[in-house]
Amino acid sequence: MKLNLVMLAAMTAAGLVGCGGDYTPPPAIPEGTTVTLALMETTDIHANVMSYNYYSLAEDTSLGLERTSTLVSAARTENPNNLLLDDGDVIQGTLLGDLQAATKPIACTDTLAVHKVMNAMKYDGGGFGNHEFNYGLPLLSQITNTDFGIPGVAKPTGACGAPSFPLVLTNVTGVASNKPIVQPYTLLPRTFSATKPDGGKLDVKMNIGIMSFVPPQILDWDQKNLAGKVAVTGVQEAAKQYVPEMRSKGADLVVALSHGGLDPSAYSPKMENGSYHLTSTGIDALLIGHSHLIFPKGKETGAAALDPSFAAFPASAKIDAVNGFVNGVPTVMAQSWGRRLGIIKMTLVYTGGKWVVQQDKTSVESRGFKYTDGATIVKADPAIAPIVATEHAATIAYAKQPLGVTTDFEMSAYFALVGDVSAIQLVNQAQLDYVKKFIAASTDATIASYKNIPVISCSAPFKAGRNGASDFTDVAPGASAAAPVGLQVRNPGDLYLYSNNNLQAVKIKGSDLKAWLETAAKQFGQIDPTKTTEQDLVPSYGTIYNYDVFYAENNALTYQIDVTKPVGSRIVNLSYLGKAVADGDDFIVATNDYRAGGGGAVPGIDGSKTIIKSPDANQTVVSNYLTAQGAASGKVTLAANGSARSWSFVKVATAGPVILRSAPGHLALAKSSGITAVTAEGALDASGFAKYSVDLSK
Repeated sequence: MKLNLVMLAAMTAAGLVGCGGDYTPPPAIPEGTTVTLALMETTDIHANVMSYNYYSLAEDTSLGLERTSTLVSAARTENPNNLLLDDGDVIQGTLLGDLQAATKPIACTDTLAVHKVMNAMKYDGGGFGNHEFNYGLPLLSQITNTDFGIPGVAKPTGACGAPSFPLVLTNVTGVASNKPIVQPYTLLPRTFSATKPDGGKLDVKMNIGIMSFVPPQILDWDQKNLAGKVAVTGVQEAAKQYVPEMRSKGADLVVALSHGGLDPSAYSPKMENGSYHLTSTGIDALLIGHSHLIFPKGKETGAAALDPSFAAFPASAKIDAVNGFVNGVPTVMAQSWGRRLGIIKMTLVYTGGKWVVQQDKTSVESRGFKYTDGATIVKADPAIAPIVATEHAATIAYAKQPLGVTTDFEMSAYFALVGDVSAIQLVNQAQLDYVKKFIAASTDATIASYKNIPVISCSAPFKAGRNGASDFTDVAPGASAAAPVGLQVRNPGDLYLYSNNNLQAVKIKGSDLKAWLETAAKQFGQIDPTKTTEQDLVPSYGTIYNYDVFYAENNALTYQIDVTKPVGSRIVNLSYLGKAVADGDDFIVATNDYRAGGGGAVPGIDGSKTIIKSPDANQTVVSNYLTAQGAASGKVTLAANGSARSWSFVKVATAGPVILRSAPGHLALAKSSGITAVTAEGALDASGFAKYSVDLSK
């Protein structure tokens, strides 16, 4: 073989020429060679780095990347060929996230605490979720060290602290450039140990392609940050554009990171949970999130039952929620907050010059902290806490700052689904007060014309079991008139979880109000009074943030819910100031930008009825209201701020038990709060919820 000097230099640099000057081609891969590898997933971390709850200032061993890291180490030992990937919603969700992104935004030279930990855990790649956009594009550009190519959005000069692994985002483009704001995909070159047909070992090089998708609804949910700046393509269209391109560039395996749940209904580019429809685009594996659910069913002893939403899927959808396949594509969702690690263990065989996934040799697991025996929680990785010790301490100090107001009652959401409003009324009062003052002070003729229209408010019990038995609002435990408790900075975030929501108001008709209430009432299962076996009053907490509770000043708005009726016909006795609400009656509703813009799919509430777009966050509105109450009287009270129950159940006697799943140990609180329908506390279910008996005849 003759080589000129240019060729020789190039081949030497590439490692193709040895000392003797001979070219050594890479070893051929024998037909039938197999590779077994594990794709590991985290999703919806929401800034839960430590196993700690900043709202209650207490350890919480049910969550946190410091324990996920232990799961990752074990899975890597089990599967030497592996990749660790994240599916988005990383940066927002705790006081730690808010402190670093909003209250005291970190400098370009610093790295977010959650990214520090992910770097230490050696992630291989990651995608984006809808909550990545909550703090605005400039901050996101900085903390990802990415120039989005969007006019007016400038990344600080120089290299900013960021993830040390590649990030991808497939379906978001800049309006001005019509180009992806982040690389739409990347190929991860890896060397894996393979097994030849004769049992011998060899190393093979493979390219793992990853792509990432966010819900199109980011344009509604973060309109204030994104309008006119970015556009979102439907997940299926984006995947069909880039999967062939990835294959042509050498992708041996294509993995979709989809920040959306499973919805097998007819495809629409506007679907919030379009992951199902990615299975027809030529991908090999699907890592999903957004819904905060477990898919497939946990394999550990005593694993929780599948969320009822999965049981509702038609058989024709080909969703195997036990083994983890969707239309034959291995699929995993690792819940949220670092509480699980998704593991798709797959075997690929080399045949016909390419790697082919062997479905019959592929397994899927959503592994929890108790995976070893169903009882023992894995220990935290001791290497994680020191990495974020400074940020952790700063967040605790921030959380403890006083608001200057006391409370004589405990504000909890343990029994919000049976009528307790102690954690909801203050939010509604704050929102209502803000909107009334806004209208009264407005010089805009249109806004001023609304002064005689009743203002009402709605808010949901955001922390009421969606993320497990420790996920309940509980502000000022033990507070009483004899022993009032001082409120702190951490408390408004417990009452109103989403710091990114801004207050808005919509003008609606009585018919809209009825439809809105019917949508909220979907949270309840349909109770059969004649059934003698146990019935769950709230079968799934997956969308608890859509259970809006309405309130009017002096409790002027009241309504009842008949849970024996089917969805869509449950609201009865809806009245305002003692008079039945007519379809044509006008109301102004104080709410948030998520709901006003169409979040939650309330009929007719789609942004078209919005009359006020406040620059203030709902959480800030609540905090300011509490501070104002402190300045006026020094306190908030149960009588004035926590006992106005606007709704109740239509009374019905049932032949068998009806239960409400909630955190254990709070029967006395239900009784002291006057929640008479809760009569007894039962055993724990597999998820750690206590089964409280509910008497619907009371």
